[in-house]
Formats: sequence, structure tokens, C-alpha cells
Amino acid sequence: MMKSINPATGEEIATHEPLTPAQIDAALDRATATSATWRTTPIAERTALLIALADAYHAHRDRLARMATLEMGKTLKSALAEIDKCVAAFRHYAQAGPAMLDGGSIPLAAGGKADYVWLPIGPVLAVMPWNFPYWQVVRFLAPCILAGNVGLLKHASNVQGVAALMQEMMGVAGAPEGLFQNLPIRSDAVAAIIADDRVAAVTLTGSEGAGRAVAEQAGRALKKVVLELGGADPFIVMPSADLDAAVKQAVTARVQNSGQSCICGKRMIVHADIYDAFLDRFSAAMAAVKAGDPFDPATDMGPLSSEEQRRTVQEQIWKMQAAGATLIGGEALPGPGAYMTAGILTDVPTDPALMGEEIFGPIAMLFKAADIDDAIAIANTIPFGLGSSVWTTDEAEEARFVRDVQAGMTAVNQMLASAPEAPFGGVKRSGHGRELGPFGLHEFMNLKSVYRAG
Repeated sequence: MMKSINPATGEEIATHEPLTPAQIDAALDRATATSATWRTTPIAERTALLIALADAYHAHRDRLARMATLEMGKTLKSALAEIDKCVAAFRHYAQAGPAMLDGGSIPLAAGGKADYVWLPIGPVLAVMPWNFPYWQVVRFLAPCILAGNVGLLKHASNVQGVAALMQEMMGVAGAPEGLFQNLPIRSDAVAAIIADDRVAAVTLTGSEGAGRAVAEQAGRALKKVVLELGGADPFIVMPSADLDAAVKQAVTARVQNSGQSCICGKRMIVHADIYDAFLDRFSAAMAAVKAGDPFDPATDMGPLSSEEQRRTVQEQIWKMQAAGATLIGGEALPGPGAYMTAGILTDVPTDPALMGEEIFGPIAMLFKAADIDDAIAIANTIPFGLGSSVWTTDEAEEARFVRDVQAGMTAVNQMLASAPEAPFGGVKRSGHGRELGPFGLHEFMNLKSVYRAG
């Protein structure tokens, strides 16, 4: 039995019975049958469905957002913004997507040419987390539909209400049965689905451990896999930066979604010349963050997703304190709900084992860098490389950061945020492959060459 528990109150919302093996088998049969027809469906019909999905999400915006707030604790205004982002992604692939599917022709030195075309590959399994429960799925689903593939969703156990609503929205939009199926299953059922010949590929957003397991299972089955595994992203601030803007965005990075975002800066690496000024402003701004009822418009930050998640963050803090770090704020709040205040860890040892801890909560790690070389060295010390944010008005410094910070994405003078138009993904242990943009669309397509004489 899977349970949805409101992290703001600790109260049980609903229980969900996992699918039986027979039900999973039937779902895979439906996916296979639908794949056979959807792959040849005209692109105009695929884009029409994407527009219908955008309309459905917009029409049910409040209801969808409330479920996310109830199940994982994000503020209602954050949940509403997440729905709006999903609507934008559906519309983007409907409008810009057909051009992404255009093939081309390459002349051959020996004569003739090779045309190339993009073709669907079949059912794709998505294993998705709870932190952005709609957006994480839509950034796989929208290109999946456009490509002519079909989707299977294994969502996190604590957001099964969200998963069920996503399934419902497919019906509202008039999607063919089997085009997208929510599979309420436990993690131990995933390996058999990946191994099944009816599944063509798998995409996962989650922990490093989950990524290793899924990559190993996909490797045994010789199937394509895309992994987004998070990280402890650097947020580098240099003396030429607009300090007030950097501080404001650093606070947002740490308290947005209660600090439970893969790509928001977690390690604030600040040049020694401005370190004290940054810390003064940053600590005051973090202390002013209001944690409370996620349905209250005045709330800045809701609870963490669960009591278990709050305990994990606390244990990470204690480990760093034992190694010599100093905590400012970051306390668990009494009473019901998995609440805690925003906090900062200073004097954290530059030990990769410590700095590589992804604190999935409203806690920042603060480091002092002697110069740009030191800042880059601190940024690259850890084994992860998802995103990064750099703050400088010096063009030479910007070029160094873009070239030398080991990350799949870098934001300049802004907090990193994903967008439907741009490729999303990391390097090193943050995973491989890309989502979004044309690159995410092509990850799960067959690039087929057609050789022609003359």
C-alpha cells in the first residue's frame, strides 16, 4: 500500500494499491498496441493533442496545483507556477516541435546521398520524483507525444494523487487509451518492466543510487537511458557582481520549493573581498524567510516533503557540524508538519565527501574563495555537475566560468531555471543525456539514415 501524507499536518490523505503483475502486463500490452498506431499518426494530430493538454491543464489549474501542495508541501503559488510551466511546455512542443522533426540530406563523397529521418522508438518508461511532480513528468511527456512514442509513468509513492490527475488530464484532452499510463507501482517492480521487450527505453530523475540501479537494469537489457541525478550546484559570486541581486537570488535558490530543487544553487562560493558583506546580507535575508502554511499567500516556504526528508536534512547538518561547520538558523520547527527554518552552514571543510552531499532542504553551504581559480576549484571538487550559477560583470571571468566549471548548465547573473526551449541535464555523476529542447526530443528517437544512389 502506498500512502499520500500531507507534510504540513502529518495527516494521511489517501492510500493507493499497487498494480498486480497481471495489471502491469495488461498496461504493457496497451502501450504496445497504442504505439503501433500513434507512431504513424500525422504530426498535426500529435500537436493538436499537445494543445488540448495545455488547455486541460490550464482549465484545471487550481485543482492540479492544490493536489501538489497537499501531497508534497510546496506553496500553492509555487504549485500554480508549476502548472503554468507545464502549459508552456505543451504549447512549445506543439508550436516549435514539428520543425525539430525535419530530416535532411548529406551528399556522399563516393556519390549519391544519405537522407536522415527521425522516427519514434516505442514505449518509454519514466521513473520520476516528487519535488516538481507535474513538471518532471511533462518535460518527458510533451516530447514523447510529439515524437510518436507512448509513455509509462512510475511516479514517486507520495504523489500518487498527482499521478492520477495527470492520467485524468489525458482523458480530458482526448488522448488515445494507452498513450500515457500511470503505473502505481513500487520501486521493486521497475526492473522487470525495464527488462520487458515491450519497453523501448527509460528516463529517470532521482538520486544517484536510483540512477545506478536503473542504468544497470537498462544496460543489461541494452536499452537507452537518460539520467538526471541532481547535485550540489555551485553559486559563485565575484566582486564585480551586483551583490544585492546575487543575495536575493541566492535566498530564492535555497528556499524555493523548500530547498528541494535539483538545479538551484546549494554551495555559495563567494570571493574573499566581498565574503563578509555577502554573509551579512544573506544571513539577514534567510532569517526573514517565513515558513508556514503552504496555502497562505504570505508564506515564503512550506514544509519539507515529509518527516523523513526533514530528518535526512538534519542528519546532513549534524554531520557537517561534527566536521567543524557552523550553522546559522536551519532549525526544525515544533508542532505538526515537517517544517524547518532556512539556514546557512559556514566553515564547511572543502572535503568532496561533505561538499558532495546534496542537501535537499533550505540550507546553504557557504565557502570563501581567494580568487577565480580557487572558486572554480571549489566548484569542481565534487563528483557532480548538474547546474551552476555565476555572478560577474567581467567578460573574461564569465568566459572562464563557462569553460571551466564542470556542469551541464551555467546561468550568468541569474539563478538557474529550466525552460522548455533549452537542453537540460548534467555531467559527471549528475547523469547523462538531455531533456527539453530539440535534444530532449531526439534522445528517444531513431535517427535513421537512408542511402540513395545518384
